[in-house]
Amino acid sequence: MIVGLSLGHRTLREADHWLTEQVTGLGPDLVACTHLVAEPYPHVALSVAGPAAERLAELAATPPELRAAAARAAGEHAARRSGRAVRFPGAERLVGALTVGELLAAGAVARVVALGGAPVTPDTLVHTRDFVRPQWQDGELVLVTMPHHAGGLAPFEVPDPTPCCAGH
Repeated sequence: MIVGLSLGHRTLREADHWLTEQVTGLGPDLVACTHLVAEPYPHVALSVAGPAAERLAELAATPPELRAAAARAAGEHAARRSGRAVRFPGAERLVGALTVGELLAAGAVARVVALGGAPVTPDTLVHTRDFVRPQWQDGELVLVTMPHHAGGLAPFEVPDPTPCCAGH
């Protein structure tokens, strides 16, 4: 079962925090994703798949004006076209530095790609920074990475990004 929710979260950080609080204890097979949506205003919708997804939908009702965004998030997740996975099987094992082979063996991530064409082999080291957010692409959860200053790769998305124009 896949459930879409749209609660008006304005940022990925807000949505991640809410999902993390709510999905704890709902089972290891849960896949919870965020989706950037523009209608009726820019916000982050959510999709949750797994046996306990319906229980999460019972905790928070999507307001009527956001139901289309929730349905879109659920549809994108069901088609495995888009969605940024916050919780997924094996996520808790993706900490520290792992090889690509270890990362792929740990759970639901099916592929690792590197921006800029950096080579990705099973032995390539990935510095996870304990923050891994793969995205649905063409039916697979794909982790997008970039070269890391210490060698190897790191997830493209950083855990604590500096807000735009910070300090100005």
